[in-house]
Amino acid sequence: MPENVSEHGGAASPADDSIWHWRCKVNGQIIERDLPASTTLLHALRDHCSLTGTKGACEEGECGSCTVLLDGAPVNSCLVLAAQTQDCQVTTIEAMASGRKLHILQDKFLAAGAAQCGYCTPGLIMAAAALLKQHPDPTPDEFLQGMEGNICRCTGYKAISEAIRQAAQEWPTPPEVP
Repeated sequence: MPENVSEHGGAASPADDSIWHWRCKVNGQIIERDLPASTTLLHALRDHCSLTGTKGACEEGECGSCTVLLDGAPVNSCLVLAAQTQDCQVTTIEAMASGRKLHILQDKFLAAGAAQCGYCTPGLIMAAAALLKQHPDPTPDEFLQGMEGNICRCTGYKAISEAIRQAAQEWPTPPEVP
């Protein structure tokens, strides 16, 4: 591998060789790992915590497949260094279901046929959870703004929109977002 490229692609920084002690609350559990300082949150979750529900399609922050909630706000985990999440709370798709009971968003995505290949689905569900937590009955503009940056190349957006709107109609108060 060329010297100017980091382990997970992208430009290397002088800190690439340093090790960072990462401490973060992930899905309600304190996680501690020693990671290279250049490790993104996406790779910390997938490669060091075995939480593979979060996907990394573009790894450039363009598609939203890597969306997780960081202290309740949706972020592209491919653009956030794990070190930036020190002592923060991260929620991934794995925390959405309760045992074998799907979260209402997961249930509505299945019912509406809003997932085909499924690669974008975790990011879409996490973005939708943040949207509905902030705006339980989103206006069309709030809906577009909340889902902006999440791309699906298989289904189009009609089924996705319908699934989120159906979930919004049954969204509990207060909302169920781990």
